[in-house]
Amino acid sequence: MTEKKSTPNTNRALKTRVKTARKRTLASTLWLERQLNDPYVAQAKRDGYRSRAAYKLLEIDTRYHILKRGQKVIDLGAAPGGWSQVAAAKVGATEGAGKVFGIDLLPVATIPGVDFRQLDFLAPEAPQILTEWLGGPADVVLSDMAANATGHKKTDQLRIIDLVELAADFAVQVLAPGGIFLAKVLQGGTETNLLAMLKRQFAEIRHVKPKASRADSSELYLLAMGFRGRPE
Repeated sequence: MTEKKSTPNTNRALKTRVKTARKRTLASTLWLERQLNDPYVAQAKRDGYRSRAAYKLLEIDTRYHILKRGQKVIDLGAAPGGWSQVAAAKVGATEGAGKVFGIDLLPVATIPGVDFRQLDFLAPEAPQILTEWLGGPADVVLSDMAANATGHKKTDQLRIIDLVELAADFAVQVLAPGGIFLAKVLQGGTETNLLAMLKRQFAEIRHVKPKASRADSSELYLLAMGFRGRPE
């Protein structure tokens, strides 16, 4: 897929209002209204991206240049595929220059340059399987996964921290020295133990809040660069 250069117009003059339908809850109505008025959702449709999340990765890559031609990339929890689309364009996967593997428990429709597998990354054999598919260690591991929200802030923070810790553990098993790990977390939800582990394994750790993240969202991204490599 050719990388798109268009920028969402975040200054819409008119706002679409959604009436509450008989079988639609208030929460569903508010979500639908937000989607209809989200400039990134509209832009994703025009640019052919599977989700608005594509712009978050594009913005992070513009700032930190984490995706380069010829790299091997693993996208954890890839559905619906927005991040995989961006990665494939950046590494030249459609021209055979790089490789992108997306894994998810859900099926994902085909994307040029991306190889999808229905696989649980927590399975003990998953790191070896992915390394074999890639033909060697990965250069980048991406994770835009989020645990299902309960509505209880502390519980949700603990659940996403646990998920990020598991993704980080997977990443250090499959990354090549110098590799990069990027994962979604929640503001105020990055515990000391997780940061301490990442600082031991990576040369540089950053917290990033892309503009494409909704203003009312507590999400941000944990970027770990310069993987030190696994001990022999």
